[in-house]
Amino acid sequence: MTMDRSTKRRLILGFLTNWVGRLASTIIQLVQVPVFLHFWSVPLYGEWMIVNSIPAYLSFSNIGFGNVAGNEMTMMVARQDRQSALRVFQSCWWLICILCVGTIILLSGLLYYLPASRLLKLTNLGEADTKWIIFYLGVSVLLGQLEQLLQSAYRSIGRYAFGSLLKSSLTLFAFACMIIAVIFGTGPRATALVYAIANVACTTFLCILVHRDIPWMRFGWQHASFSEIRRLARPAIAFMGFPLGNALNLQGTLLAVSYALGPTDVVIFGTARTVSRVAIQMVQMVNSTFEPEMSIAFGAGNFELTRSLLRRACQLALLAAILIVAVMMTFGPWFLTHWTGGHVPPSRPLLAILLLVVVFYALWSTSATLMTSTNQHQRLASYYLFGTALACFLCYVFARLYGLYGAAASLLISELVMNLYVVPACLRVAHDTLPAFLASMLRIPSDFHPATLLARIRRSKPGFES
Repeated sequence: MTMDRSTKRRLILGFLTNWVGRLASTIIQLVQVPVFLHFWSVPLYGEWMIVNSIPAYLSFSNIGFGNVAGNEMTMMVARQDRQSALRVFQSCWWLICILCVGTIILLSGLLYYLPASRLLKLTNLGEADTKWIIFYLGVSVLLGQLEQLLQSAYRSIGRYAFGSLLKSSLTLFAFACMIIAVIFGTGPRATALVYAIANVACTTFLCILVHRDIPWMRFGWQHASFSEIRRLARPAIAFMGFPLGNALNLQGTLLAVSYALGPTDVVIFGTARTVSRVAIQMVQMVNSTFEPEMSIAFGAGNFELTRSLLRRACQLALLAAILIVAVMMTFGPWFLTHWTGGHVPPSRPLLAILLLVVVFYALWSTSATLMTSTNQHQRLASYYLFGTALACFLCYVFARLYGLYGAAASLLISELVMNLYVVPACLRVAHDTLPAFLASMLRIPSDFHPATLLARIRRSKPGFES
């Protein structure tokens, strides 16, 4: 199946803006470690990482309605049904607002009564500071739920690239405010407050832009419907498994290492995994690029294009993962040494294990994009939650037995579980077969054949002579 010109154009623009987004994420990861380590002590930064992991669990507070709404609106607009898309938008907007307010109230009550600092075994951060940091960062996470729905509005009208670029810019702005606060000597509590204020400003600005750029996507409650919420409830609740699984995989494993080995090993493990996740960032960039197009193709009932998008996405994801893993194995230890200013000792075996995780991750995560983009992810979420929960538990056990190498090896568990289920399930959704799918992984796309590339060069240069 040959993609039409508009699909290719959206994919190229989506890839470029996703590259900008991943670049922004990489910049954040690269900048924050040396800046924090320069202005704060290693134990204090380790405790900041531990406290910072707690609000991440609030990312599933919208019960998945933001993700499901984005997929549903995109498929509806692909069928030229704007009225239904507006009904989904308004219904989910008010539901997410109510859930976020309720979550803030619940979080405030828990922080008031629970001894957060003592439960997390912190020594550098006091009880009051720990509670306020969790609250401020929690507010920032909850605002992200609204921003996700607003970004989906652009995705539904085929302007995913613009929405992605806008979100990346706002994320960098909020991060820059936090880093400036650290440089000017503010402590963890004030830094978290600055970050929360910046996120409030970003969410407000995004609301204004959506109102201006998409007039028919109106704010209000005239089209909101409880029956619409009830219809989306099952896939939305299933989506809760993904942020919870991500939190277990990222922050949960940090907590496991903290309880098993201590804050200093958290820094070593966290920085090594940050380096390895450069490859994962590239895989996720491919996934994010193809996801809206899969929603459009499936929503329009074009299974040939859906199948072609799935194959091409998996091929690009595997290629990107393998190439970056090879580069990081060569230069990763050297980079770790210079990146942390010698504060964190590099470990090639630890990095090798974490990079192996990336290769297993690439195939299943890209295949799963087809299921998540079309709201067929209920069983997928269950498998993911089971795999990451098991990996988190084993991370603590293996860390106690084998140190950081054991903690890293435990992350392979969830990747193995997911591959066994996801690939066959996605092929059924795309009406594809395993032999044809595997053969497509080794086939060079027609757009990249030497003859095609030479013909493009000739067309771009009228005076070219062979």
